[in-house]
Amino acid sequence: MRLSIVAALAGVEKAEFAYVRDLVEITDSALSKQVSRLEEAGWVTVEKGQVGRRPRTWLCLTEEGLAVYRRHVAALVAIAGPLH
Repeated sequence: MRLSIVAALAGVEKAEFAYVRDLVEITDSALSKQVSRLEEAGWVTVEKGQVGRRPRTWLCLTEEGLAVYRRHVAALVAIAGPLH
């Protein structure tokens, strides 16, 4: 689950909580729990604000989180070999 969350954030500057939730296809509470763990690890930052009168939460991958993700993907590619 955490890999999916990090992968969703790897290609964007920041993403709205609801967008990541829908993309990863998990509940709000499950995403919140996983984001808390990623935030504790220093891989994700959480930014709260408002759009109009509605509260919003945005998730951002940190530089450390992106570096860890890239190493993980490189390791998976090394294990799986090239795709043809």
